[in-house]
Amino acid sequence: MEFRKQDYLISTDKTKLDVHVIHNFLKETYWAKNIPLKVVEKSIRNSVCFGVYYQNNQIGFARVVTDYSTCAYIADVFILKDFRGQGLAKWLMEVIMNYPELQNLKRWMLGTKDAHGLYSQFGFTAPKHPGWLMENTDLDIYSKNK
Repeated sequence: MEFRKQDYLISTDKTKLDVHVIHNFLKETYWAKNIPLKVVEKSIRNSVCFGVYYQNNQIGFARVVTDYSTCAYIADVFILKDFRGQGLAKWLMEVIMNYPELQNLKRWMLGTKDAHGLYSQFGFTAPKHPGWLMENTDLDIYSKNK
């Protein structure tokens, strides 16, 4: 599917994705520091992906891990620095949250250290039942498996 706004495009067509733009951004983030290219490629294959483009150049990305029935996890959301402050991340989230195949899910989840203001606009809050949630996290996984 494609969504247009002025000179910008959001597309779910994986063939349009510039994996090197995605990898170069993600490998410098706090959540995916040093992520190998092969891991990025595999994550794209196994997710619903949303590429953001300006004049056919990729400038943003997000992916959703889902079973299409009960739950979805939003990951790797970014807009390149030169394009921030134009409402593109908000538009990207609007597209994701209204995407036809992702409707009527019981639970949406994501993790963020610094974008609570964006995600709260779409109903995301701290867990209502934090005691129900558990995690097994290895934040250094990409550094160990070079």
